[in-house]
Amino acid sequence: MSCGLMLAAVLMLSDPAVAEAAAQPPVTADAPVSVAHEPLFADLVTRSGSLKAVVDGWIASDAAQAEGFLTGAAFTGFKAQAAELAARDLQGHLVLKERGTDNDLKCILRGISEDMPKKVAAVESAAGAAERKVALEELAYLLNDNVEVITSPPKPAV
Repeated sequence: MSCGLMLAAVLMLSDPAVAEAAAQPPVTADAPVSVAHEPLFADLVTRSGSLKAVVDGWIASDAAQAEGFLTGAAFTGFKAQAAELAARDLQGHLVLKERGTDNDLKCILRGISEDMPKKVAAVESAAGAAERKVALEELAYLLNDNVEVITSPPKPAV
């Protein structure tokens, strides 16, 4: 059994939303279908939107510039939630791959799952206030992108 199939099986057994999403029938090539209403993908939208609101709050209040921010409960909790979101984005990618879909969303979800930890690490490693603000803005953009790629209506192949 390949590693991808093994990972997909483990993930499906761990979360009923993943199992439900994986059970959806394969998508036909001529009928673009939105997955935004499915529990796994709706959860991704909710989690991303919530985390983006947190980051936007930090940007607006300059909270990330406070002494001890990176070791405080707010950021460490956020970091754990962002890691969970990245793992669930990868689950979404694997579900779409298993269905045989050949669309951008499958690839974008994988990219987001890989970029999320990098963006959080950029916040942690920022040398100064200006650099940290840029890192937070890039993280907010990625979280917003996660929402928009799932909720935007699918377009037929050209």
